[in-house]
Amino acid sequence: MRKWNWREGQRPHRRQGAGQRQGWYRGSRQRSARDDQWYGDDDAGPSYRTSQRRHHNPSSAASLPPPPSSSSTASSSSTAASSSSASKSSSAAPELPGFYFDPEKNRYFRLLPGHNNCNPLTREQLQEKEREKKRNKMLEEDEKPRKKAPRTGLNASLLLQKRHLGLLPENSYCRLIHEVKVSGMRRHKLEIQSTDNSSPNTDNFRLIVGDSACERVFTVNDVYHGGCKYGIMNFSSSSRGSLSVEMCDNLYFTNRKVNSICWASVNYPDSHVLLCLVGVADTPGCVSLLPASLFSNSNPDQPGMLCSFKISTAWSCAWCLNPQFDKTFSTGLSRRVIIKDAETGRTQTYSVGSDVLAQQFALRVPVLFNGCRSGEIFSMDLRQRGRRDQSWKANRFHQESAITSVRVLQDENYLLAADMLGQIKLWDVRVSKPVQEYQGHHNEHAYLPLHVNEREGLLLAVGQDCYTRLWSLKDGHLLRTIPSPHPVANDSIPSVVFSSNLGGCRGLPGLLMAVKHDLYYFPYNTDYQEGGEPRAGSEGND
Repeated sequence: MRKWNWREGQRPHRRQGAGQRQGWYRGSRQRSARDDQWYGDDDAGPSYRTSQRRHHNPSSAASLPPPPSSSSTASSSSTAASSSSASKSSSAAPELPGFYFDPEKNRYFRLLPGHNNCNPLTREQLQEKEREKKRNKMLEEDEKPRKKAPRTGLNASLLLQKRHLGLLPENSYCRLIHEVKVSGMRRHKLEIQSTDNSSPNTDNFRLIVGDSACERVFTVNDVYHGGCKYGIMNFSSSSRGSLSVEMCDNLYFTNRKVNSICWASVNYPDSHVLLCLVGVADTPGCVSLLPASLFSNSNPDQPGMLCSFKISTAWSCAWCLNPQFDKTFSTGLSRRVIIKDAETGRTQTYSVGSDVLAQQFALRVPVLFNGCRSGEIFSMDLRQRGRRDQSWKANRFHQESAITSVRVLQDENYLLAADMLGQIKLWDVRVSKPVQEYQGHHNEHAYLPLHVNEREGLLLAVGQDCYTRLWSLKDGHLLRTIPSPHPVANDSIPSVVFSSNLGGCRGLPGLLMAVKHDLYYFPYNTDYQEGGEPRAGSEGND
């Protein structure tokens, strides 16, 4: 059978007469310019379409003729080209109510529920199938030894050559070489060592938060019977270039949800952990300041809980490291902000117009930045907390949706903020205007933090689609998108920690990812060795 002749400008007739078919229409209608867009040549020919109609189950789907194809005429022997043209045509296929388009079969099928409402075919299931196909393809790409460079023409040898020729400043070279290393990171699974090796970790990770030195990571896991458990993992690197992780002996359980975590420096750096627990049923919520030594049996001197106070709902917390208020922490509540001195117990309450979902203190000056459900971001100067009106709001600016994370940069004139529309903006606090945006983040309703590594010029965020994205902090360029090792689900959004020295001052640089009950490490160095000797992590710190 002769195929459609593009040069003649019309589709060949299958048979003559009043009953002939042309594409979607009957009759001897001539093709117009619009038909050129709507009608394409199916590489498999008419017999392929007939076989699909014959073998497809008519009880679950009713087929329509194929949609327009934008691909040109190709040889039927080229299977790869055929599948590629089919996938391209799917992007141009119009959506029809009650139908879905199968790019592999190049046809529309009716969305029908199964008998007795079993195995219904829904658009959500089809979209989930497409997302899973995309994730598996990206995982295969990540396993390849050679990955796509984050920028066109960017590689280590070229950067080194420009540096030797004096064409690249030192700070720019360091930033760009880190971008190259980020593109080469590969996934390695870490085994969590514990005193009780007979009961491996089967509870899903919800949150991991590293301390300032990234020697310890505070973890929160969901428990299958409800509630959660929390504890501390210790990291160390060996002289063989491997990373080991050990769970502390004591784990604590609670029937309440942990909403927010931050490390606190009471007696020494990162000596305590500040927790916000949400109340359930008759159990009220609370904010607790716990010593880190509480989670290890190796320290015989275990002080009790430093302080705890009951609250209705605590959304966020932050610890102040400014020397003027070095024992002060804050909590963001529903329409309130509480500033509390951990030593004296002195409490100051501020009324605001919305729920405070994110907080962080500046370091050089005692200023607290708050992000609200209304999209407002405002700062509070602790030195002016005697005022009764809202004149203590030093800076105020807005984003379009609820703020989920705020991060103050080392140059405290700049602030990063993320919201529930997936927008990430860099604000100049002095003029209350955004100066940079970071595209690609996905969020609709989840509380998702930002991670900043200014030393290497990187910004990280995990989206609600379970992809971890890394941007250049300087110009907002998307450097890499890392898929989750597990299928996408709302209860399996990865939690990450990124550090130049994971495991201490002599540690290894890379990304730590916790998803489901597994822990993964993405190292910079390509010759990373998995499976260091058990409990030999201190070997690299001698």
